[in-house]
This record gives sequence, structure tokens and C-alpha cells, in this order.
Amino acid sequence: MRIEPLPNQPLVSKPNDVPEELVRPVMVRAANMRPGRRVLPHSHAWCQLAYAAEGVLAIYTDQGSWVVPPQRAVWIPHETDHEVYSPHGSKWRALHLDKEFSQGMPDSCCVISVSKLLREMLLHAANLPIEYDEQGPDGRMMQVLMDQIRTARTVPLHLPLPQDLRLRRVTECLIHTPSDPRGLGDLANDAGASSRTLARLFSKELGMTFRQWRSQCRLMASMERLAHGEPVTSVAIDLGYDSPSAFIAMFKRTLGKPPAAYFAAQ
Repeated sequence: MRIEPLPNQPLVSKPNDVPEELVRPVMVRAANMRPGRRVLPHSHAWCQLAYAAEGVLAIYTDQGSWVVPPQRAVWIPHETDHEVYSPHGSKWRALHLDKEFSQGMPDSCCVISVSKLLREMLLHAANLPIEYDEQGPDGRMMQVLMDQIRTARTVPLHLPLPQDLRLRRVTECLIHTPSDPRGLGDLANDAGASSRTLARLFSKELGMTFRQWRSQCRLMASMERLAHGEPVTSVAIDLGYDSPSAFIAMFKRTLGKPPAAYFAAQ
């Protein structure tokens, strides 16, 4: 199912140790997030790379959601309202960068692949003094760290969300119940629009067909459960696939590897 903030979990308006301003162009903050912790929508004057050395993170914005297991991170541009959720706890690393230092990076959220080198650099940078020497080895390492981020490949772990209220009814229904087997025609009856109108809106607003969006929705719903060690068979059946092989084929087609190999590499 979709990773959602739980109503009985403690809420915070923002991480307790977010700095008021950056004392260096690049900073890395480290924290451990408790299981079920939710960080309410907030934004920064700087850009951020959200990464968990252990655990799964979910990032939500008005434009969509991003679910990332270890070895993946979410790029969040400055002044982007975002919400963070850690379903089973995580070892959180947040890379903060001023706008000038992050030139050349995307102006919208995206998921990037974290190489072994980038991972070790993020972990090391989190232990540096806040006011490290920008002209010394630490400052040079931060320059290399940014080079690694700029050259990292993006990964399709994004679920876009629509603005049209009729289409939003359809997508919210499938997000909450990804196993729903109904076609667009049946869903259109509840949305107050024709199937032709909804098909056009999927293409116009979300850049994909209804079937492509539902497949992506199910992929995103599977990530947290698979990363937590649930069997592929139970995840596939719960998400509405006729067989585990059909789910595995979709997973491999999207991410390049079947689930077992993908998470073994994490």
C-alpha cells in the first residue's frame, strides 16, 4: 500500500536541528528518524539532497511523491514545500546547498542513484565541523561531492499528481487502493468525467497513459514493503497482479533489475 503518515504518530513542524542559515555553501546534517516519524510540509531557502543510509524515505510535494530505498536520494530544489515520512525508521543524511553552489541541478524534485563513493562521502561529510575550512581538504572534498551529485543518474521513482479535481479523484482512489482492478471507464463514473476526458488529462497533466500511471503507482507502493523484506509473492498479489512473474516483469522493465537483484544491490 502507499506509504502514508500514520495519524497516531508524533508530528513535527520541521527537524529540530535545521539551521536558520547556511554557514558554508555546502553542509551535511545527520539524524536518526524514529519509525513512523513524519516531518510536516516545510521549505528551505537552499537546495537539499535527502538520503537515508538505512531505511526507506518518502518525500511528498504538491507535484507528486518520491519513495527511495537505500542507495537512492531525492533532490529537492530551494523553496520547495515538502513533507518527509520514515515508515520504519532511517539513518537520515540531509545535504544542504546554497542556490549558487547547486547551479546545474534540476529545478524540480527527482531521484538520483547514490554510488558507493557518494555514499561514503555523504557519511564522512556529516562528521565535519560546521565551519570547516573551505580552502582546505574539507572544502575540496565538498567540491568533489557536488561533482558526484551532478553526474549521478536519475531513477524513475516518482509518482506525479494531477491538479484537475476529476483526475485527482481517480489517482487518490488508486493510491489508497493500488490493487483496484477497475478500468478507466468504471473509474470515470465516480470521477464525474468521461473516460475519454480522463485519458486526455492523464496524458496532458501527468505525461503518461492511465495504464502507465497505475503501473508506476503500484511500483511505488511496493518499494517500502520490499525494502522491509516482505516476500515478492505477497506484495505482487496484494497490489493486484495476477502472478508474481507479472509484477517482476514490470519491476525489471522500470528499474532494470528484478526485485531480488535490485534490493540485494542496495
